[in-house]
Amino acid sequence: ALRIDWNSVLPASECNYIMGNPPFVGYSNHSAEQQKDRASLFGKVKTVDYVACWYKKAADYISNFPIYCAFVSTNSICQGQQVQPIWEPLFNSGIHIDFAWQTFVWSSEASIQAHVYVVIIGFSRFGYQNKALYLRDGVKKLCSNINGYLMDGPNVFVDKRNKPICNVPEVCKGFQPTDNGFLLMYQEGYEKLISIDPSAQKWIRPFSMGADFIKGDKRYCLWLINASEEDIQSHPEIALRVEKCKNWRNEQKTTGDAFKLKDTPHLLRPCNKFHDVTYIGIPKVSSSRRNCVPFGFVADGMIPGDMLYFVETDSLFHFGILMSKFHNIWMKTVAGRLGDGYRYSNTIVYNNFVWPEATVEQKDAIEETAKAILNARSNYPNKSLAELYDPDKMPSDLLAAHKANDTAVEAAYGVDLNGDEEKIVTHLFKLYAEKLKSLT
Repeated sequence: ALRIDWNSVLPASECNYIMGNPPFVGYSNHSAEQQKDRASLFGKVKTVDYVACWYKKAADYISNFPIYCAFVSTNSICQGQQVQPIWEPLFNSGIHIDFAWQTFVWSSEASIQAHVYVVIIGFSRFGYQNKALYLRDGVKKLCSNINGYLMDGPNVFVDKRNKPICNVPEVCKGFQPTDNGFLLMYQEGYEKLISIDPSAQKWIRPFSMGADFIKGDKRYCLWLINASEEDIQSHPEIALRVEKCKNWRNEQKTTGDAFKLKDTPHLLRPCNKFHDVTYIGIPKVSSSRRNCVPFGFVADGMIPGDMLYFVETDSLFHFGILMSKFHNIWMKTVAGRLGDGYRYSNTIVYNNFVWPEATVEQKDAIEETAKAILNARSNYPNKSLAELYDPDKMPSDLLAAHKANDTAVEAAYGVDLNGDEEKIVTHLFKLYAEKLKSLT
């Protein structure tokens, strides 16, 4: 540890700032003062947390002196869309990450616990030759470089991309209801409506958000995309729900999305990329306790909500890659977080994932292992994906199917890493850097 006499380097007022003394404490993260501060340091970047300003100010203050800094910060600055705007300019200015602790829970001794997920990052302009990376399990790893994702790897940045970097089907966001609950219903509401008007079932579809998809909760929506006004009025209960939705949307702010949909009160917010075919459902948020995010095929006409991404394909090969350790480790590394849960993103995670250039034989092998995963799930028809993918209760046959799939996918990448997560993510970052070069 190095104790710094800040007064020998900086004016007293600036020492107070960098050491975190008042008046720089107590603002909300979105106050006008903090927005102004962020803009002065990072420009018009809206995705940067205020804590990143401390890193930028510290980097500026230390200039080219042999000074080493370290901060405890919320882990969001090393995840998702924040990494590039924060760390690329810092690295370009000569900053190096000397040591880091990956995400852990910061607890207090207060009677009411407020768990915060944080990282510790030490940095300077000189850098250590051997950099220490402390992994989630507390194991210390010496690295030649620690990147902005707090991984042992090159300084590459995964920025938003509107289309997949590889030639694969697009992942899209589902329908945002924007209905105040009038077009949606749970099992109880569905049963009540059908008991009153059995013929109304024609206009009802299963519906799912990400949490419903994982937990297996039954939910429904009115699906009136081809219904005429006469069709709607012939079902009083449906007509009543549509009328309530219309009134609610008309009452909203004229600049908001809800008001803009006032003339189509019978419809969810449009999703023009949905074609009502078989798709793979991808929950937007999933617990980090799980070894992988549980995706699944949907072929029963279920309408995806905006917390459930979908990729229109029935390809077992595609499913096998998405369920593999390679894809899940990439997701864990570059995705944003919601607390300690993973927040999947099509523009960050999926669109930047480098797929293997698999041979016909390798694709066949992955299709077989993907099928084995689905077959193992089918052995437990009464269990939800949440139950099947609980790491403490995962059925042995499902676990074995996933291990076989991971092996098949690793072979398709042409490497023998024995499932080592650190080596896999390092390899994926290498492929990503090479892919970026090939596109320029």
